[in-house]
Amino acid sequence: MRTKVTALLAAGALVGFAGSVFAHHSFAMFDQEHPIELVGTVKEFKFTSPHTFIILEVKDGSESVVWNLEGGAPGGLARDGWGPKTLPPGTELKMKIDPLRSGAPGGAWNVSRTTLKDGSPIVASH
Repeated sequence: MRTKVTALLAAGALVGFAGSVFAHHSFAMFDQEHPIELVGTVKEFKFTSPHTFIILEVKDGSESVVWNLEGGAPGGLARDGWGPKTLPPGTELKMKIDPLRSGAPGGAWNVSRTTLKDGSPIVASH
């Protein structure tokens, strides 16, 4: 009986933990049905866990807006050849992103929708 109770408690703990893990990976805050295109200059590329970030400066006339763009896990990007030095500051990008639903300058990006400003693919380097 004691073994069954222990197993039941362990199963309950695993189910509870799994829920918090999946909640962390929700992309509900991004509008995936209305992607937008951005052209800008990398201020910083954060190759950090659990998600990578591109801090992109986008100029609109005389003003510029800094966008905080969340990407995939560094492990996934590393399998595609990406590393911490793939996007040094000053790199000009053209990106199709899923913007934040709030309207704030942020969104989600992925490798397949990111190119250099001239449309050429990014050659990943570590």
